[in-house]
Amino acid sequence: MPAHPISVAIVGLGKIARDQHIPAIEGNPAFELAGVASRNASLPSLRHFTDIGEMLRNAPDIAAVSLCTPPQGRQAQARAALAAGRHVLLEKPPGATVAEIGPLIDLARQNGVTLFATWHSRFAAAVEPARAFLADARIRSVQVTWKEDVRHWHPGQQWIWEPGGLGVFDPGINALSIVTRILPQPFFLTQASLSFPANRAAPIAAELDFADGAGVPVRFDLDWRQTGPQSWDIDVDTDKGRLLLGEGGKTLSLDGQPLLADEDAEYAGIYARFAELIEAGESEVDLSPLVHVADAFMLGRRIEVEPFEDAA
Repeated sequence: MPAHPISVAIVGLGKIARDQHIPAIEGNPAFELAGVASRNASLPSLRHFTDIGEMLRNAPDIAAVSLCTPPQGRQAQARAALAAGRHVLLEKPPGATVAEIGPLIDLARQNGVTLFATWHSRFAAAVEPARAFLADARIRSVQVTWKEDVRHWHPGQQWIWEPGGLGVFDPGINALSIVTRILPQPFFLTQASLSFPANRAAPIAAELDFADGAGVPVRFDLDWRQTGPQSWDIDVDTDKGRLLLGEGGKTLSLDGQPLLADEDAEYAGIYARFAELIEAGESEVDLSPLVHVADAFMLGRRIEVEPFEDAA
């Protein structure tokens, strides 16, 4: 832990910042929440800036920033912060494109600061135990079912339907972040179908078929129209039994027998890792989940479906 708390500011005070980042920062003694940059919102007793530019000019004491803004404009914000010598944490996805991240990695290195591209689902309790179990297993198949209700999780958020907002891949990339972590071999896309509402520029559902170098099938079914119980399951059939990561990686079972169940501590894990990286003078940027999403848009067959409106 650093000798003094790291002063960190949040850029973009939306739902994810309020629900996850602020409690995680306040619960970690390595950090001190020192300000908010947002055009439309503020927090009592905290310094407020209208944008990141004002913050960088007027608050030299802030050492780190957590970028919780939509991905479409995040590259410019990260570039400004890194150039000013601030550590940067990127919410997922790290950017609106793959190519924009490379220059940020170089800029962080040049300025001796940390760049951390986070994948919060990788910090779910079952992920590392699943990775260890699969390390020496013979995997026969992988089935990912990731279905949720966009009206519940993203009410009125129009940016997710715009180019760069990812649509159903906003939650789907969480599943990809877990699977790219737990499988011992890399995999690649073989075919995809993407369902676009007639009035939207991003998909609302996707069916993806991957395979690894040995031909092991990896299937993803993503849907943002699920009502009732939500589905965040990764089912791996192996020679050691059927491993199931449930609830987005919070639970783990083998052949139906529970092995692990834990509370949500993903963002606590993110900020613990951010502090470690800053202390070590290192960055951590893994783009593999975003690469798979880019491949899906490149290779996927577009299917037009009924228009989607936020109101049911």
